[in-house]
Amino acid sequence: MRSVGHSVPRIDALAKASGEALYPGDYNFDNQLYMKVVFADRVHARILRVETTNAEAYPGVLAVILANDVPNNEYGLIVNDQPVLCGIGSPKPYSDRVRFYADNVALVVAESEEAARNAAKLIEIDYEDLPGLFDPRTAIKENNNLVHPDHGSNIFNSYRIRKGDVESAFAEADVVVEDYYETPYQEHAYLQPEAGVSYIDAEGRITVIVGGQWAHEDQEQIAHALNVPLDKIRVIYPAIGGAFGGREDMSLQIVLALAVYHLDKKGIRRPVKTVWSREESIIGHHKRHPYYIKAKWGAKADGKLIAAQMELIADAGAYAYTSSKVLGNATLMCTGPYSIPNVHVDAYSVYTNNIPTGAFRGFGGPQGIFAAESQMNKLAVALNMDPVEIRMKNLLREGDLLSVGTPLPKGVSMEDVLRQCALRAGWKVIDEEWKAPDNLTDRKQNIGLGVACSYKNVGFSYGAPESCTAKVELIGQDRIEEAILYHGGAEVGQGSHTAFVQMASEALDLPLDKIRLVAADTSTSKSSGSVSASRMTFMAGNAINGACEQALIKWENEERPAIAEFTFRPPKTSPFDPETGKCEPNFSYGYVAEVVETFVDPDTGEVILNSVICADDVGQAINPLSVKGQIEGAVVQAAGYALMENFIQIDGIIKTKTLSTYLIPTILDIPVSIDSLIIEHKDPIGPYGARGMGEMPFIPLAPAVQHAIFNATGKWFNKFPFTAETVLLGLNEE
Repeated sequence: MRSVGHSVPRIDALAKASGEALYPGDYNFDNQLYMKVVFADRVHARILRVETTNAEAYPGVLAVILANDVPNNEYGLIVNDQPVLCGIGSPKPYSDRVRFYADNVALVVAESEEAARNAAKLIEIDYEDLPGLFDPRTAIKENNNLVHPDHGSNIFNSYRIRKGDVESAFAEADVVVEDYYETPYQEHAYLQPEAGVSYIDAEGRITVIVGGQWAHEDQEQIAHALNVPLDKIRVIYPAIGGAFGGREDMSLQIVLALAVYHLDKKGIRRPVKTVWSREESIIGHHKRHPYYIKAKWGAKADGKLIAAQMELIADAGAYAYTSSKVLGNATLMCTGPYSIPNVHVDAYSVYTNNIPTGAFRGFGGPQGIFAAESQMNKLAVALNMDPVEIRMKNLLREGDLLSVGTPLPKGVSMEDVLRQCALRAGWKVIDEEWKAPDNLTDRKQNIGLGVACSYKNVGFSYGAPESCTAKVELIGQDRIEEAILYHGGAEVGQGSHTAFVQMASEALDLPLDKIRLVAADTSTSKSSGSVSASRMTFMAGNAINGACEQALIKWENEERPAIAEFTFRPPKTSPFDPETGKCEPNFSYGYVAEVVETFVDPDTGEVILNSVICADDVGQAINPLSVKGQIEGAVVQAAGYALMENFIQIDGIIKTKTLSTYLIPTILDIPVSIDSLIIEHKDPIGPYGARGMGEMPFIPLAPAVQHAIFNATGKWFNKFPFTAETVLLGLNEE
């Protein structure tokens, strides 16, 4: 029964469209309490005294929870560098410090939201302010003021790549382009702010209903912080209103569990609920990393790249979050999808007292590719060469070595993806050379085309352990009446659960309505890994296929019910060599190219995206309509990043903390047209040939827009967002 490759309706569509689907904030229980998280309201300070008497005496308050109430006061996805609650009395060194404005310092649990909120205002905290660090370019050199004194440096981590001899290559180059780039913060702005409810279930487990991207990792971090056995924690993900990487790290998971844990110690067993406001969400969860990038590239007169030298400095903010993984991707992708014989990269992730930064769609790719594709477009101008032609001369192909000295996995399709995108946009091949359409540069009409391309890893990288488990139960006697699929993967709006059901239907040769999915609950499934890194369809599909195959064997052997569990482990990756950077970074990739047309209003500076052509090799579209939706959604989100989402933070204080001051695209801001080209070169090890694709369309849009603005106006803009104000000022510069 063919399910894969068909645009079947999403299994959650009706419930979400009708309002029947429950999100974390929709859950309510009898006799529930309400929790308020108290933020530090200081960017860098030592806590000297916390007085809670008045708060505890406020009518309706049942508990005020402080740092010394946390059994193991630390957490972190990469390293445990963040206190659950900052304050006095924890054995963890320096947990009496707050390091950014929204560090959590107390929890107030009360009979009503109003009581919790009012009591929180009565907590008295005395601080000794410490000097703040707000620019990673200066923090990297600071030795006397450390955000984490126990780390010994403000550099959280660094990578380097040394391939060939860049200095000799630059001496031989016919043209060298050197420039400096800055990429901005970005707020995830998911529809559903952080919310959740916790309680102790009938089996004595602390249960947390919350939105996240990796239920089993949440479970582990909660268990670690509370110092309880893993099986005493249960995490359930209901419907989730978007994520984009913003739910990969902790927000409310641990503190919700801590609240019911603390109350239980006092003999109180009641559910605890909290819902963050939009303002609390914006200042309370991590953002996309800003990057500061120096780039120097050299090429021969025929357009062949011979050298690239890059320096990247990323603002990690106050805590590590996923900064090392994001930096890894940026380090690899800052030289683009190109074969360059001589590469020198130094990359740093730096602690500051700014808001923490972490995973966001593209995961370091948008930052690195902005610099790489900017350099390629500038080299094309310097050489008077077509921007597609210069790329075609340098693209990575099967067997070519990456900057890290190893080849891409088999199935490299970058050349065909760029070819199809360019042809759709009007490029032609004349005398074996690519020629742009006439509207590449039309400065009389203030219209220009821009081109950029990229690749994106599928799965965790650089030696991170990688696996995904699925379980299948076949029910019936003479024939299979129902198949129950147990899987831990989250549904954050991308259609993963529908894809799971489609792949199980295909593997079992059963109709879709015979598949019942039980998902995203740590009590019913083993770990799936995170819904991030464009990995879930790839990983889940292989795990589901393995479980279905084994279940069918048991069914043929007349086991009733037939139950099978399978854990998929992809080829191993390896970390950067500390001296050369050599590694096997990833086991699979997707490939993307984009051409955009912009109109730039010379009177206002407004940039309008007339059209976007986005070509993506997804290997196999499990659900083509969902893939198209992913492409269009990513393009619109990337357009916000490129053109309008101006996140303002001054000395660690966020000024754009509402959606009236931090502007995201509305229906009036989206491109006039988006042409989605779904290309299917099957991945050799992907399920049905599928590659991950959720992040690809986002990555090259900003440099494509930058290139189009240049072709429309003759001006390069090396820092974005390209707001009307920024562009107008730039156009008026001499």
